[in-house]
Amino acid sequence: MSSSIVSTVGRRVWDSRARPTIEVEITLADGTVARAIAPAGASTGSGEAVDRRDGGDSFGGLDVRHAIASVNGEIAKALHGRDAHDQTGIDALLIKLDGTPNKARLGGNSMIATSMAVLHAAALSSKKPLWHYLAGDGPVSIPVPEIQIFGGGAHAARRVDIQDFMVICPTAGSFAEALDRTAEVYRAAGGLLKARGLLQGVADEGGFWPAFESNEEALDMLVKAIEAAHFQPGKDVSISLDVAASEFGAKGRYRLARDGREIDTEGMIQLLSGWIDRFPIISVEDPVAEDDAAGFKAFVAREGKRVQVIGDDFLVTDAARVERSAADKSCTAVLIKPNQAGTIFETKAALDAGKRNGFGTIVSARSGETEDTTIAHLAVGWNAGQFKVGSISRGERTAKWNEMLRIEAHLGAKARFAGDALVYAR
Repeated sequence: MSSSIVSTVGRRVWDSRARPTIEVEITLADGTVARAIAPAGASTGSGEAVDRRDGGDSFGGLDVRHAIASVNGEIAKALHGRDAHDQTGIDALLIKLDGTPNKARLGGNSMIATSMAVLHAAALSSKKPLWHYLAGDGPVSIPVPEIQIFGGGAHAARRVDIQDFMVICPTAGSFAEALDRTAEVYRAAGGLLKARGLLQGVADEGGFWPAFESNEEALDMLVKAIEAAHFQPGKDVSISLDVAASEFGAKGRYRLARDGREIDTEGMIQLLSGWIDRFPIISVEDPVAEDDAAGFKAFVAREGKRVQVIGDDFLVTDAARVERSAADKSCTAVLIKPNQAGTIFETKAALDAGKRNGFGTIVSARSGETEDTTIAHLAVGWNAGQFKVGSISRGERTAKWNEMLRIEAHLGAKARFAGDALVYAR
C-alpha cells in the first residue's frame, strides 16, 4: 500500500524556551516524508497528558532521550506497515501501547509528535493541504485570533498574577485585518511602557514583560494602548484574559501576590466581575482554579452572558470533562491543545464535544513552542472559530500567524472570517 508507514524516526530538537523536545519523522511507501514537533506547557493542568522527561542533571532533568528511544523502538515497530490514513486506528494503537491513563510510560510528547506526523503524512500523500485534508467536504472558516500583549503568571516569573492580557478583534473583516489591528496595539503598548520606564523585555510567548505594580494596572495600560493605536476599545479591539488561576489558587483560596492579598472564590469572582464592568473584556479563561468546579459554575451563572468562559486546566482537552462541564454549566468554551490530549483522535473528540454542546472552541499553542504549524491547520480544517498562539512577536508565534495568512490567501474569496464565533454585546 502506497500510504503504509515504512519508517518512524524520533529526533531531539529544541523549543522556544531552550528545552529539548521531540520531532517525529514519518516516511511512507510512496516516498512521502512528514514531520511534527511536540510543544510543552508552563502552566499545566493536573489532568493532561504527561511529557516523558529523563530527570537527572542534564538540562534540569528536562532531556527527552528516553522518550526518543521509545519512538525509535517500540513505536516505530508498532507503526510499521500501518496505513497513515487510519488516524483513529494508529492513535488507538499508541494509547494501548502506552497503557497508562496519562500517557506517562511512552510520554505524551512522544505520542503527540507521532500522531501529528502521521496526520501530516496522510495529507501529503493525498496531495492536499492539511487543513483541506481535515475538512473534507465540511465547512471551514478562518479563526478569530486571540493575541497576547502583556505576559504574566508562569510566562513572566509571576511579575503580575494574571497570565495573559490579550486582545481580540471579532469585528475585523479578515484574519489579516485582525493582525493589523493587533500589531498597532502591540506597537503602541511598547511605546507607552518605554515612555514610563516599565519595559522589561518579553515573556515566554512574546508579550511584553512589564513592571506593573498591580494586575489592574495592566488592564489600564492595555486600554490606553488600544486608544493610542487609534482604535475604540470594545468595538474595534476587545480584551481577553487568561487568568490561569490554578497557578496562584487552590481549595477556594487565591493569593494575589502583586496585589498583596488573599481572597476566596467569591472574592475572585467579584474581582473579575468588577474588571468586566470597567474594561472591554469579552473572554475569560480559567477564572478560578481547576479544583474549583463550583467556582466555575458560579462564574458562568454570573458572567456567562457577558463573556466567554473558557476551560483550559479545568478541561485539559478531554471530551468527558467537556461533556460534564456542559451538563453542569461550568464553562461556555473549551481550549483545545493537542499535547494535553496526547493524540489527534482525542484532541478532535474534545473539540467535537465542545461543538455538540454549543461551546466556543479555541485551538491553542503552548508556552514552549517551535516552528511547527500543525495547529493552524487544525483550527481551519476543524472549523474551530478561534485561535490562540501567544503574541505577535517571536518566530515560533509568527510561524503560526503567517501560516494562517497563507491559508486565508489560498482560500481567497471563499475565505470566511469567523468573527461571529465570539460576539458579546458591550
